[in-house]
Amino acid sequence: MSMKNYTREDILNLVEEEDVGFIRLQFTDIFGTMKNVAITVSQLKRALDNKCMFDGSSIEGFARIEESDMYLVPDLNTFEIFPWRPQQGKVARLICDVYKPNGEPFEGDPRYILKKVIKEADAMGYTFNVGPELEFFLFHTDDYGMPTTETHEKGGYFDLGPIDLGENARRDMVLTLEDMGFEIEASHHEVAPAQHEIDFKYTDALHTADNIETFKLVVKSIAKRHGLHASFMPKPVYGVPGSGMHINMSLDDKDGNNIFGDPNDENGLSKEAYYFLAGLLKHAKGLMALTNPLVNSYKRLVPGYEAPVHIAWSSINRSPLIRIPATRGTGRRIELRSPDPAGNPYLVLAACLAAGLEGLKEKKMPMPNVDKNIFEMTAAEKAAESIEELPLNLFDAVKELEADQYICDTLGKHASSKYIEAKYAEWDEYRRQITNWEIDQYLYKI
Repeated sequence: MSMKNYTREDILNLVEEEDVGFIRLQFTDIFGTMKNVAITVSQLKRALDNKCMFDGSSIEGFARIEESDMYLVPDLNTFEIFPWRPQQGKVARLICDVYKPNGEPFEGDPRYILKKVIKEADAMGYTFNVGPELEFFLFHTDDYGMPTTETHEKGGYFDLGPIDLGENARRDMVLTLEDMGFEIEASHHEVAPAQHEIDFKYTDALHTADNIETFKLVVKSIAKRHGLHASFMPKPVYGVPGSGMHINMSLDDKDGNNIFGDPNDENGLSKEAYYFLAGLLKHAKGLMALTNPLVNSYKRLVPGYEAPVHIAWSSINRSPLIRIPATRGTGRRIELRSPDPAGNPYLVLAACLAAGLEGLKEKKMPMPNVDKNIFEMTAAEKAAESIEELPLNLFDAVKELEADQYICDTLGKHASSKYIEAKYAEWDEYRRQITNWEIDQYLYKI
């Protein structure tokens, strides 16, 4: 998304010139679900003076009843007009930070948590740049407009119309995103029927997290206009690949130079890149409850579908957790392949950056790279190369997060305890369910 530098007067003028009728003050809960308080233009000055309040006790992971008053503080540079809304009385948005009545940032606000780690990186002389690759499914809706998992198409990787029935919807998504300032680098049909990917330009972490939230909103809104439902659920359909959100990362120095590249290294990586990589590998298990936050996330992370299952890295194969893409020099980056689009982007990027920064402080080299296909290695071969498995389910992942004090400290006491508590509850609810698979397997046999 193009960088903007709006003043309060700029926004007031734009609202008047563009005939904006409503403004959505957006923020996210602890799970990354977008929330908003809608105001009319008459209330805009109050909002720009940071006087808009909401009840934090009704937001997942926010405050208790007795301390529920929260204030929304708009980030002026996030002002955007939604191109798909009516042209008279247009709808615009501002992404907001959440503050307490005493004027301090709310420590459980995911955007604040990311800003805190970005500040630490800045103090060390680094800018964290990120490029996500978001996959999603486009499904039909039923007669009542409710989503199904049905699709009439049979498209595969990089297929195009008329095989790709979602092509028109995807083209509209790309055009709408570009209208909103996104620089779209690629869009294509993915491996599974009805699965798509749209990639947007690499930029700094805070903008990227904002962009991911905006991206999801645009994709869902445009899909709906085409009579389709866009789902970012990691694994909605059995037997086909799930949807990931690979995260490409690099660090710039104060002069804006990417410091991850070294032409003299066999993998093209600098020592800083190796240290950052080592930090990510060290905290790989603790990160999982954030990067893969649903019960369903772990249905994607199984052998046979190109999704990672093991803690390892490589510059040539796609089975490990971390891949070093072939780009050289200024484009050198590290690709974390486990995350899926269900994660809260602010918390995911905060935790990844924190893990990498710890690696830079410790200055330790990562385990050797693994160029063999890990899925074909025996248990003994994996043990010999110290290759561990990622958590197999949400319960194990939450236990790993709970045990990773460094990642918990990155989130802060409020957010980490609320998050862990909610995820244990989600697992408990899931394990009590009786699934159709169990009925099909056991009811008639036993």
